Amino acid sequence: MKTLEHRVESLESLLGQFIINHDIALRRLENKIDRYIEEMQKDRKASEERLQRQIEEMEKDRKAFQDEMKAFKDEMKAFKDEMIDFKRRQEEENIRKNKEWSALAKKMGTIVEDLIAPALRPTLSKYFGCEVTMEGQRIFRRKNGEDYEIDAIAGCENKIFMIEARSTPKVEDVKEIKDKGKRFFEFFPEHKDKELIIIFGSITFPENVIKYASKRNVYVLAWREWQYMDILNFDEVRRSG
Repeated sequence: MKTLEHRVESLESLLGQFIINHDIALRRLENKIDRYIEEMQKDRKASEERLQRQIEEMEKDRKAFQDEMKAFKDEMKAFKDEMIDFKRRQEEENIRKNKEWSALAKKMGTIVEDLIAPALRPTLSKYFGCEVTMEGQRIFRRKNGEDYEIDAIAGCENKIFMIEARSTPKVEDVKEIKDKGKRFFEFFPEHKDKELIIIFGSITFPENVIKYASKRNVYVLAWREWQYMDILNFDEVRRSG
């Protein structure tokens, strides 16, 4: 009987010891879990703080970049405005000089030399695809006692240009120049195998003279908006021809 009681007591003692050890192990495990969770929370908080700092730095950089871009755009706008103003003043100055130069050429009778001749090569190249191989001013010919003078002449491989200039162009001048062109090959037979193109040059042209010249297949050469010498009725002559 005592043996049985002794065994029971031993079992109870062992069970109590097991429970105590189990509780200790469980508490240790709980403490480890708590520490792990705490460390995880600390790491998460540190990561969040680092991320927040990075976001704040990126926002600062973005704002700084935006400020720099705005300053750059403002500078570019100011520069563009300055260039527009400079170009406008330059154009106004060019127009003023061109008008003064033209007035002086008209007064001195040098429209051909000062205005028309310098524009011939680029103009003929632009509109006729013509490489000028011969040109001259104040060309005079005499045949059978008759005089024939042309203000300017220019030649290409298959075209010859007769250029007449007037300081104050009129419709009557177009008629006179056109009639003069009819006798061109009489005095310049060496060019008879080329196409004759008549150009009427001046400083400016009244609109009615331009229209009449276009109908008579005569090109007019003058200032375009006082910017550069140009053929003013090229398309019109081509359509009428």
